[in-house]
Amino acid sequence: MTTLSFKPPLQHVCLLRLSAIGDTCHALAALRAFQAAWPETRFTWIIGKVEAKLMREILPEIEFITFDKAASLRELWRLRTLLRRRRFDLLLDMQLSFRASLVSRLIHAPIKLGFDRQRARELQWLFTNAQIEPKVSEHVLDSFMGFVRACGIEPEAPHWNIRLPPNSLDYARGVIAAGRPTLLISPCSSHAARNWSAARYAALADHAASAHRMSVVLVGGRSSEEARMGAAIAATARAPLVNQIGKDTLPELLGLMLESTALLSPDSGPVHMASMVGLPVLGLYAATNPQRAGPYYSRQWCVDRYDAAARKYLGMPAAQIPWTTKIERPGVMDLIEVGDVAEKLDGLMLARDFS
Repeated sequence: MTTLSFKPPLQHVCLLRLSAIGDTCHALAALRAFQAAWPETRFTWIIGKVEAKLMREILPEIEFITFDKAASLRELWRLRTLLRRRRFDLLLDMQLSFRASLVSRLIHAPIKLGFDRQRARELQWLFTNAQIEPKVSEHVLDSFMGFVRACGIEPEAPHWNIRLPPNSLDYARGVIAAGRPTLLISPCSSHAARNWSAARYAALADHAASAHRMSVVLVGGRSSEEARMGAAIAATARAPLVNQIGKDTLPELLGLMLESTALLSPDSGPVHMASMVGLPVLGLYAATNPQRAGPYYSRQWCVDRYDAAARKYLGMPAAQIPWTTKIERPGVMDLIEVGDVAEKLDGLMLARDFS
């Protein structure tokens, strides 16, 4: 770890984290820690185009500069022009990708803080001049808090403190049935091998409705895979469902989360959006490690079959494979049974009733 030589608080700090939705949620927790310690500091966030659609709505005090990953060369030239005369006191380089490192070259700051050499994949260490403290076996959010500690700040427990626009809450109240607990199901990850089957989602929806009188709402994006999955769940489930897949914006999805009781999802961005608003998450983890990438405050409600997946597909326990290993193999999510998830939901509802 490099000892940083500056006298805080700084005037203007740049945060570089382009994607994805879940990781920008983690980065926001770190940003909140910086804001608490340096309330007079101005922050500029260079962020992906899609991710900005969420963060701009909930962080009106932050300047956002977007980067369209689909047009990298043109965007690099645009940023070069935009940033040519800008000066920052510190760059927080929280993205491990060569493309992001090229963006970092365009940012003028005397200190460019990145990950330690062991974790600085895709040559990030060549583009930074300061590093956070090395750690192993750490949750992604905790790794972002390493940037906070490197600046001499001891952060409180991660928090987000977001403000949703009123129209997002109005939208949610038009969807969520008043007076009944609601289970949101976000069935799809951007990695198909992390998805559970439609039949198992439907069976869990039926259990939620019959055992806990829950309304069930399907949520998700506008891809053809998500539309197909939503239609299959709705057709298979016996209980009536509200299918909102493809109908809401990211801020509206946060509104639905604020009005709901729990979220069921595989490893995906909505898992971490739910954490931002304090919604308990029933996470489905076999392809990825929930201790590294699970919902930060809901890991006790996750069904964790990552070790079983490592033994079945890699021939060794999870403790013996690299911390960041993904086991995205066909059939890996079948290691999670409906009964496993129903038991977690029952426990969550019992804890909710007596909390």
